[in-house]
Amino acid sequence: MKTYKIALLPGDGIGRDVTEAAMAVLEKAAARNGFSLATTSYPWSCDYYLAHGSMMPGDGIETLRPFDAILLGAVGWPRKVPDSVSLHGLLLPIRKAFVQYANIRPHRLLPGVQGPLRSENFDILCIRENTEGEYSGAGGRVHQGTDSEVAVETSIFTRKGVERILRFGFEQARVRRGKLASVTKSNAQKYSMVFWDEITHRLSAEYPDVEVTSYHIDAMAARMVMAPESLDVVVASNLFGDILTDLGAAIQGGLGFAASANINPDRSAPSMFEPVHGSAPDIAHLGIANPIAAIWSGAMMLEHLGETAAAGEVMAAIEATTARGIGAIPGKDKTDAITASVLSALD
Repeated sequence: MKTYKIALLPGDGIGRDVTEAAMAVLEKAAARNGFSLATTSYPWSCDYYLAHGSMMPGDGIETLRPFDAILLGAVGWPRKVPDSVSLHGLLLPIRKAFVQYANIRPHRLLPGVQGPLRSENFDILCIRENTEGEYSGAGGRVHQGTDSEVAVETSIFTRKGVERILRFGFEQARVRRGKLASVTKSNAQKYSMVFWDEITHRLSAEYPDVEVTSYHIDAMAARMVMAPESLDVVVASNLFGDILTDLGAAIQGGLGFAASANINPDRSAPSMFEPVHGSAPDIAHLGIANPIAAIWSGAMMLEHLGETAAAGEVMAAIEATTARGIGAIPGKDKTDAITASVLSALD
């Protein structure tokens, strides 16, 4: 029997609940399909930071490296630890160290879920550059606390980084509906974003079967609301992709349905899978978190591992659950009830 080594990072708040729910579903799907998931859980979180002064131990990256994949719940607890500390102490180091440069977030309405738009016939795959750009962490502050204080944040765009994420987007468009939307703000950012546009144009010659359109970020935000059905694959920088995918979560019914994957495409290191919703401190420990985003992220993990049949079964079980109205309305159903319905649908 094939066994995959999975590192679990439940993290903070509702991350623990939704990770437990996702693993219950994934382990059942694995058993049905003749493979197993060997999990090791790590307590790296804001509580860990308060106890140890860091979000993970110094050898955390090397601890995670041997695993086949990482399943993350949620990280962050602003009342305890600033988000800038928790993000730069755990998620960003993992994404960069393991070259998880492609952040993939699917946006479509599940059966039975009511979105806020008139249009319900959309299926968008947002691909966000995940290791450089606006979140590179280059910059600093001087003269802090004085009237002369200066803060500098420098975006880093490399030819290698931009080309590989665009090429990844072209390849995804090629196996979907053959349409790629590249998002910049090149009318205002005349260096980095013009650079991105130029690489998009050059690569498009290698993919004559893909229809390419370049959008400014503001126009893309409007299009995702007014005509989401016109979009297929959307590729954007780290910051723009981050913003657009929260908008994508909103039009698909809310953050409880927003799954994501941080992919290392050449598989030289583990990829990481996580729901987008964050730790939601206001509902932590109430048992009402929607686990569907985490379960969907788990299905993406199974697909990445090559277990496509099991991934398809998990997605079908999610869709059967929401089609019955369970988990389809935010806040209506308990975490355990949604999980039980997905587990039942697997049968």
